[in-house]
This record gives sequence, structure tokens and C-alpha cells, in this order.
Amino acid sequence: MLISQRSLGMNSAMDEINLIQQAQRHHLVVREIGEEIDLEIGPGDDDPSFASTPLMSVPPEATSEDQEEQKQMLMASHHASEEQEVGKAPQKKRKKKVVKRWREEWADTYKWAYVDVKDGTARIFCSVCREYGRKHRRNPYGNEGSRNMQMSALEEHNNSLLHKEALRLQMASKDKIMTMVDKSIYVKALTSKTAGSIIEAVLRRDPHEAEFIQSVQEVIHSLERVIAKNSHYVRILERLLEPERTIIFRVPWIDDKGETHVNRGFRVQFNQALGPCRGGLRYHPSMNLSIAKFLGFEQALKNALSPYKLGGAGGGSDFDPKGKSDNEIMRFCQSFMNELYRYLGPAQDLPAEDMGVGPREMGFLFGQYRRLAGHFQGSFTGPRIFWSGSSLRTEATGYGLVFFAQLILADMNKELKGLRCVVSGSGKIAMHVLEKLLAYGAVPVTISDSRGYLVDEEGFDYVKLSLLRDIKTQQRSLRDYSKTYARSKYYEDAKPWNERCDLAFPCAAQNEIEQSDAVNLVNSGCRILIEGSNMPCTPQAIDVLRKANILIAPAKAAGAGGVAAGELELNRESNLMSWSPEDFETKLQDAMKQTYQKSIKAATDFGYLKESSEVLVHGASISAFLTLAQAMTDQGCI
Repeated sequence: MLISQRSLGMNSAMDEINLIQQAQRHHLVVREIGEEIDLEIGPGDDDPSFASTPLMSVPPEATSEDQEEQKQMLMASHHASEEQEVGKAPQKKRKKKVVKRWREEWADTYKWAYVDVKDGTARIFCSVCREYGRKHRRNPYGNEGSRNMQMSALEEHNNSLLHKEALRLQMASKDKIMTMVDKSIYVKALTSKTAGSIIEAVLRRDPHEAEFIQSVQEVIHSLERVIAKNSHYVRILERLLEPERTIIFRVPWIDDKGETHVNRGFRVQFNQALGPCRGGLRYHPSMNLSIAKFLGFEQALKNALSPYKLGGAGGGSDFDPKGKSDNEIMRFCQSFMNELYRYLGPAQDLPAEDMGVGPREMGFLFGQYRRLAGHFQGSFTGPRIFWSGSSLRTEATGYGLVFFAQLILADMNKELKGLRCVVSGSGKIAMHVLEKLLAYGAVPVTISDSRGYLVDEEGFDYVKLSLLRDIKTQQRSLRDYSKTYARSKYYEDAKPWNERCDLAFPCAAQNEIEQSDAVNLVNSGCRILIEGSNMPCTPQAIDVLRKANILIAPAKAAGAGGVAAGELELNRESNLMSWSPEDFETKLQDAMKQTYQKSIKAATDFGYLKESSEVLVHGASISAFLTLAQAMTDQGCI
């Protein structure tokens, strides 16, 4: 429960002390130490009431005792400043220069600011309210030895609405302060003021949802030219960024020892303008509402980009299936479905697999859904076929990534044969990427798990791939691979991005490639990155890859193979049981080709060069958004 505004402003003296302590916890994003920065040029976005608002004020609700304390503090501070001025009276007051250098000691002392470029000028921005200019005209670190300047700057930050919101959230849940602070939100500079206002609205509404905000920023960055061309899309985008339905529920279950546990379940049905929702369920300890919204948002765009017009959803639970028995997983899945089933159906929402949810979990989930719904109609995406043993959907996402890479290389008059590839992850997507890379003659050399990564300089082959699958099936460590192939190496607590490569396939989890990993990729010779997992790169990593001109194939386009295969399985007019693997792959290749061509066309229509490293990132978001926007416009404001 959030505390009242009165309790926030009750004691300004304590606020000052708390803010100094809080400043130590804020993350600092600094582009370059020693960079020249302009502290005052440019008005920024001012609060109209700022000019008439005293820097150190007492809220109307404050008591007379609080006001007396404020007066005493102000008198003490003025008295101290007067004494300093008396000592300096003989000296002529010198006007300080506007331009200063970013001081490393400042970065160590105050951690609530960062440097970014605005209108071609490097400026200091507030980490809390993300603003600069008049509201923060004073050197936000204060002059060295000037206590009053530091206090004034802190008071200005305290007047920021977003700063108050962040402070209120922290005070409302002290046990979760470190969790929120650890997930700092990196705000990119946008050229369009309209696009910036949309991001600001999302930040104000959901300031603690780091993954969702990151995903939104990437899409808005791609849509700046679209918004500038047609202002009608601004309102459409504002509606799109709010899910149609968010479901949060508890999941009680009993383990094999008879002890009761409670987890939290999520399902975010983001947009159904194009049709019933499709989207994965993820079982992982890190699962929360922010990740559920980010997955649903990405899935809505991915489905809009695919040849099959569908709505998008995402969800799951913070339940960890690792180390659980089949009976424990069955009881959890049944309890999970007891609450969720009323929101599912063939014309409403059908879930699919994601991290931690495979054929076993989907079978348990569908069995309970069928029992509660009372019919067999509308099986979830895949499990009906799993039981017959002839589904190709599990291969589709991994195969689709390789097909997409082949389309990119074909436009460059190149092919996969002989190219050295690094792959992260060791789930079904990563394994099928390895399999199809081998079929095209590429040389995959790495695979990874949560503990580290395995590298085989000679490259994997089909025999080695079979061994890797046996290791994963038996839930053993990838380190066991080296017992058979002694020339391979397993690196503990490391990532594969420093290995020499031509192509990279991140297939593990979101934000697995950080800024330092991106630098390693550039230095290792990587030229193309194919996203197998949703949002695998942090914003800082994206900046590094963009400057190095590395082509990025976004997951919403390259990972559309799973969507296509799922719809092919559910299409009653197609008898999947009679298809050969070759026929299925042909249809999958056609779907990936359509997605690739749509992305390229959308980007070029809005002025992006086909040779640009960002053409696919921008094109995929633009094409998906325009499809959704048209459907939402046709259906009115619903």
C-alpha cells in the first residue's frame, strides 16, 4: 500500500538525509569519463510552476512544529554561508565557467545522474526524472566543498514528479528496494518530442517495469518516422501500450512431502485486434509482471508480422520446474490451470511453450483444461500432436532462425557453408539451430547453460549433437562433454561472445548480451546477430552493435517460425499427419521469406537503406505496428 503524499513531505530535513543515502544506490550511466559537458545551455522541459516554487518548501499539510524545524535549518545554513562569505570578502568574486569536465570523483560520490547527448551536446541528466535544463541548471553535484549547493540540487530533484513516484514506491516496499534499484532503466535519447512524451507516459505509469519499458523503447525508436508522418498513430500507440487484459493469480500446490507452496501466475492478453491470442507460458523464478507484459507485447508484434493474423499474449509463473518430480510438476500445472482456464479457448487465447514449459508441462496443462472445460476442442498449440509423436513445431523456431539467416546472406550473395557460428542456450531452440546449421554446412562451435559455456574449436557434428542432447535429457552439466572430447573446453561463469565467429545466435534469455559482451562480439569478428530469444541485448549493447555496423535480425521477425508452425498445426484444413518433413520445411521457409520481405519493404518505405544495419529492426516493428494500427482503427475505440 502506497503511503500518502503528506507522509513523504512531513520532514524535509529527513528527506535531505534520505536523498543523500538514496543517491548512493542509484545506478550511474556514464558514456565517457572526462567528456566535456554543457550544464546549462538549453531550456529543457520545464515545470510551469517551477519559477514560483521555493526550493525548500513545506507541504500545506505540515504542522507548525515541522515549519519551525524548517526555519531553524534554513537559518543555520544561511548563517554558515554568511560566515564563508565574510572570510572571502577581500577577494573579488569570480564568475564560474559554464563548461566543466565530468569528474570521476563526482561519479563515485553521487550516483543519480548520467551523461547523454541531446541535440548534439553532451549533458547531465537526472537518473530519476530523466530531465536536464532549467530544472537542473545548477551543477547537480554542487561545487566542491559547497554543502548548500548540494542541498539545493537535491531539493530540485525532490520536486521532480518522477522522483517522488520512485521514492514513494521504494518506501512502500522497503524489502524490495534493492530489487528495484538493481534493475536500472536506461532511457535512450529520441529525436522526436512526441515519441519522448510517449516514453515519459509509460515511465510515469509503470516506473518499476524495467523489461517492459525497455521493449517499448526499442519499438518507439523504430516508429519515430511513422509517428512523424501521421499524428493519428500517436493515439493508437498509446492504446496499444496498455494490455487489454492482465490476469494475476495465486497457484497453491503440494510437493511430494505433503508441504504446501504458493507461486504467482500471470497471463497478459495484450492485443486481440487481429484475432485470438497466441503466446507462450514461461516457468522461471525470475518471472514477474514486467516480463509477462514484455513477452505479451513482443508476441503481439511478432504475430502481426507473421502471415497468420493473430493476437498476442504472454505469461507464466515464478515456479521453477528444475529439481521437481513429474508428480509435483503435474500438481502445479493442474493448480495453475484451475484459475487460468476460464480465460482460455480456441476463439480467445491458446498458450504455447516457452522457457521451462515443454511437451510434458503442456500435456498436463491441456489435460486439466479439457477436464474443466468439458470438451476437446481447441487444443493448445502443439500438445495434441505431441502425443502422436509427429509434431514439427518444436523444431520450427530454431529452423526458422537459420532460414532467416540464409535469406540475409542470400541478399549479400553469400551462404552459410563454412561460416563459424556461436550459439547460446541449450534448450530446444538452440539445439535445433545447431541441427539446421549443420545441414547448411556451417560450423557451430559453442553452446551454453546457466553455469557457463562449452566451446569445441573443431565444430559440432551430428554425433556430437547427439551427445549434447543426451547430456541435456539426463540433466547433466555440459562439462561432461569434455570427458568424451578432450579438446573442447568448458568455461565456468562465462559467455560465448568472445569466441571468434561470423554469426551469433543468442537463444538463452532476455538481456543476455550486455555492453561488454557486445564489445567482445565486435572484436571477435561477428557481422550478423540473429535473435533467437526475445530482446537478448541490453540497450547499451544495441548501441555498441549499431556503431560497429553489425546487422541485427530481431526476434519478432527471425523467431516467427514457431508462430507459423503452430497455426499450421491448428489449421483443420491442413492434415499435418500426412505431411513429410520436407513439405513442412518448405511451408516454413515460405513463411519466413514473407516475414523477411515485409520487414525490408516497411523499412525502405520509410527511408531506411536496405544496407543499413538497423533495417530489419526498424522494418519489423513498422510492419507489425501498421498492421495492428489498421485493425484497431477499423474496429474503433474498444
